[in-house]
Amino acid sequence: MEPISTISGKVTHLDRADVDTDQIMPKQFLKRVERTGFGQYLFYDWAKEPGWELPANPILVAGRNFGCGSSREHAPWGLQDYGFQAIVAPSFADIFYSNCTKIGLLPVVLSEDGCRALAQAGKGEVDLQAQEVRFDGRAVAFEIDEEIRRRLLAGLDDIGATLGQGEAIASYERDRERSGPVTTAL
Repeated sequence: MEPISTISGKVTHLDRADVDTDQIMPKQFLKRVERTGFGQYLFYDWAKEPGWELPANPILVAGRNFGCGSSREHAPWGLQDYGFQAIVAPSFADIFYSNCTKIGLLPVVLSEDGCRALAQAGKGEVDLQAQEVRFDGRAVAFEIDEEIRRRLLAGLDDIGATLGQGEAIASYERDRERSGPVTTAL
């Protein structure tokens, strides 16, 4: 996973609330477990509507309760594969939010007014280090869990964070009392 510091560029606006994971990534495309190749299926049914346009810009601004529905990881995978690096919305479904942070797709909660203003600006900057979204000469603060922020800044997924504790894990395994046979000696 690549470290995230600042995401800058054009903004794509998806002016819809309560977008669920089946709308983001329909069920018929969940047959693979690789994280790549899902961008082509993003909003598959909506993409057939006349006038549908969803530019693959770095920042997606969406409506409230984005990512509700089932807990499929494929929805964040598709958004990231399509080209989005940050999603800004008034609220997210909890599991969707967590799934985004685990792959390095930055979810940012801003007020509805802040989201609308960012969308109207057409371009912006999401600064994870400063915890600010900047556009049109404004800087709007956002909150993020400190451990999630640390991992994203360092580019650590769950495995990377665990591997960073290698010495502590080895020490624990060396020093813990065991009943039964030793299974770590090779």
